Amino acid sequence: KLVESGGGLAEPGGSLRLSCAASGFTLDGYAIGWFRQAPGKERQAVSCISAWDDRTYYSDSVKGRFTTSRDNAKNTVYLQMNSLKHEDTAVYYCATDRRGSCKWYYLKTQYERWGQGTQVTVSS
Repeated sequence: KLVESGGGLAEPGGSLRLSCAASGFTLDGYAIGWFRQAPGKERQAVSCISAWDDRTYYSDSVKGRFTTSRDNAKNTVYLQMNSLKHEDTAVYYCATDRRGSCKWYYLKTQYERWGQGTQVTVSS
């Protein structure tokens, strides 16, 4: 399974680092996507890291502020979120794509396994 952690309350301009840890399988070989869902809105893609070359992709709304990375030794993928804004408030999910590519990372249907989500609230 996948377990997200690291969410919480942050002030505008602050930072949080989310973790996505796998148990029962290794993340090596999977592309890992990050999504978020705000109340009343659809789940939207935030970023993706590919399986083979760790190439990363970001939505326009987080580009330049968020960074995703992986540590295969810890079987964990991270989402570093800087310069947080109120509109970043959402439940954040990670998900696996066994095809390993981020080509269609923005499509929820590309992913076969999801975590339970972690709440991020940006408020002063």
